Amino acid sequence: MFVRTLAAAACLLAAAPAFAATSAADQAVLAPFQAFLDGMAKYDQAAMRATVQPDGSVALLRKDKVIRNTLSGFIDHIKPGKDSIEERIYEPLVRIDDNLAIIWARYDFRLNGKVVHCGTDLVHLVKQDGKWVIAGIADNSRDDCPVK
Repeated sequence: MFVRTLAAAACLLAAAPAFAATSAADQAVLAPFQAFLDGMAKYDQAAMRATVQPDGSVALLRKDKVIRNTLSGFIDHIKPGKDSIEERIYEPLVRIDDNLAIIWARYDFRLNGKVVHCGTDLVHLVKQDGKWVIAGIADNSRDDCPVK
C-alpha cells in the first residue's frame, strides 16, 4: 500500500511543471532552507540553528539505510574543516497550506567544488509566530550524478 501511495505521489510530482519558485509565498518558504544551506557552507552553526526547530527530524537515506537524527544533532556535526562544502538545489517544488509547507528539490553536494553525491531533498516547514522554520529534512543520495 505504501509503495503504491509513494508511486502515485511520484507520478503527480513528475507531471508537475518544473519551474523555479517565483511567487513571494514560495520565496518565503525557500528562504529558511537556503539560509540553512548557506550556513552549512560557511560552517555557521548559529545561522543554521536560526532556521530550524531544534527537535525537528532528519532522515538521510544512504545505501538502503536510514540515518536518523534531530536537526540540532545534525547541526552539531557541521564543524569547520579544511574542506569547502556546498549543497545546491534545483527546480524546487513548493507547496503551502496555511501554516504548513514542503519543498521537494533535486540537489547536488559538492566537496571542494566537485559533486560527490546528489539526490532529492524533502523539507517540511511550519510557520511559527509569522516565520517559516524547518521542522524536518529527508534526503536520498546517489553517486551517479550528472555533471554540472
